[in-house]
Formats: sequence, C-alpha cells, structure tokens
Amino acid sequence: MHPTHYRWTIIGAGPAGIATVGRLIDSGIRPDEIAWVDPEFAVGDFGTRWSVVSSNTRVSGFLDFLETPAAFEFREAPDFPIRGLDPRQTCSLGAVAEPLQWITGRLAERVATHKTTATRLELTRRSWAVHTERSVLTSDNVVLAIGSEARSLDYPGLREIPLDVAVDARKLAAEPLDGATVAVFGSSHSTMLVLPNLLSRPVAKIINFYQHPLRYAVDFGDWTLFDDTGLKGHAAQWARDNLDGRLPERLHRCLVDDPRFDELLGRCDQVIYTVGFEPRRVAAPQWGPLRHNPANGIIAPGLFGIGIAFPGYRVDPTGFGEHRVGLEKFMEQLDKCLPIWLRYGA
Repeated sequence: MHPTHYRWTIIGAGPAGIATVGRLIDSGIRPDEIAWVDPEFAVGDFGTRWSVVSSNTRVSGFLDFLETPAAFEFREAPDFPIRGLDPRQTCSLGAVAEPLQWITGRLAERVATHKTTATRLELTRRSWAVHTERSVLTSDNVVLAIGSEARSLDYPGLREIPLDVAVDARKLAAEPLDGATVAVFGSSHSTMLVLPNLLSRPVAKIINFYQHPLRYAVDFGDWTLFDDTGLKGHAAQWARDNLDGRLPERLHRCLVDDPRFDELLGRCDQVIYTVGFEPRRVAAPQWGPLRHNPANGIIAPGLFGIGIAFPGYRVDPTGFGEHRVGLEKFMEQLDKCLPIWLRYGA
C-alpha cells in the first residue's frame, strides 16, 4: 500500500522524468520520499511512438545521458547494442529507448510508482494535491515531465495522417495512398523523415508547404549554430541532396505566403503536419495554463517543469536564441535547476 504524502512527485516517465528521478536520488532524496506517476512507464512517447525515428543526437551524447547519473546504475546494465555503435554517428531512438526502459525498471523498484494519469493539481496549505485517475497524492514538490503532442493545423476537407504514422515506414505502408496528393506542412527534422517515406509510396504528388528556408546545424566545437532548430544527421543530408539539390519528380515545394497556396492546397486530399509540438496539459485551476521560467524551470512554489514541455533556453554566440530540446539538454537543464528547486519549495 502506497503512502499518500511524498516529498517529491514526478509526473511523467519519459526521458526527462527518468532523469529527474535519478538526479533527485543522486541529490540525497530518499527513494521512499519520491512518487512517480505515469500511465505506462514505457519511456513515454520516446519509447512508444518515436522509436523508429533517426535521432539528431550523436551516440556519444546518449551514452553521456545514460552513464552520468549514479542512480541509473548503467554500468550494471546488460550489453545493449548502443554500446557497440559509432559514438560519432546518430542512431534510431529505439536504440536509446531500450536501455532507458531497463533504467526505468531499476528506478521503479526503489521509488513509489503510481501507474495512472495525473489530471489536476492544487496547492493548499503549502502542499500539492496531485489528483490522478485512481487516487489523490499530496506532495511538498511536484516536477512536471509530461511531454508534448504533435501539433496539428486546421485545414478542412483533408484526411490527416498522424505524425507518428508518417515517420514509421511500416505504419505508413498501411495507409491508402495510391494516387493520393499529400500536403506536408513544415521544414523540420520530422519533415525530412516524412518526405522520403512518402516518396517510397505510390502517391501521385507531394506538396511541401513551408515558412522559411531550411536551417542546418553547424558544429563549431564548443557551440553549435542552429543547434535546436537546424537539420542534423541523415535528415540534413537528405534535405541537402533533395530539397537544396535536385527536387524529386513527385515533390513540389510552396511557401505558405505564395499566391498559389490556396490553389495548390486545393489539389490535396491528405495532409501530414510536421510543425512542432505542444505541451500536454495538467489542469491547475489556480493558475490556468502552466508556464515555466526557462532559466530555472520554476512554474509556481514547489512546482517545476522539465523536458520538451518545459525546455530551457539559450542564446548562442551570434545572439540567436533557441529552446533546448534533447536528452543531453534536459540533463543539463536539470543539473542547473535542481539545486534551485531543492531550496524553492512550496
């Protein structure tokens, strides 16, 4: 039987939630003072939706994430395939999800896990009430690592193919695409995974609607230009060869401000949106939509955010600012913010 009051409650068991549990233990918080809430404990969307996706992070960065927290005990882990990959190259997210699932199991044996969904938060008497689908927990502090959902736009009359289907060639093969004209909105890393998948199917035409020229990440050693908004790895190479190079025969590109936008969109019968992600919501009637301070992750007294829903922010040496998304960056943000969180309670 679980206790009902905890010192720390982490909501979400994706990579950011896993990192938070590990770093709290590393910081001296007793595991029995930590509650961990998630409906699946399957490495979040990272493990369940995006495992076939090619990363834009090098293997060495993933290994740093896995090996740095002492609480992960990764040196005792089985010989996962990621250990044998070239550390300078990228890999599928599934290669990272597998050891993260092992770490989740180890941490779950130490802390109090609640396999359910958090639905509402309330602060009263300097304590947080965490309402879930099964019970109500109370906690001195709460960390939201709730992840994000793929954004959609609202163009009527088009059959939408979900992004997690479009990036997976096996799932996309089951879609009715014979002779289809497919609109693809965006010019992101996801776009460069979707376009070649579509070109391998019997579509008649693909029209890629975009807002700005492509950006490519450039490594300068101690910093990276367009680190979080630029294309990397296989996605960057495909874009250079096919979009900046010779456009494939069935692919057309159209700026969204182009006068022919309405005409070209009218030719489409299906659509895929690769236009970023929106944070999931947990109701908090006292504040409305929850917003964090990207410099320190603070949302409210004793309430903090981490991960893709609540990313950090950095300005590069050229003065360009970006939100920081990725496993290495979540760990960097956590290591910067956690000492503050430990003193900034409810």
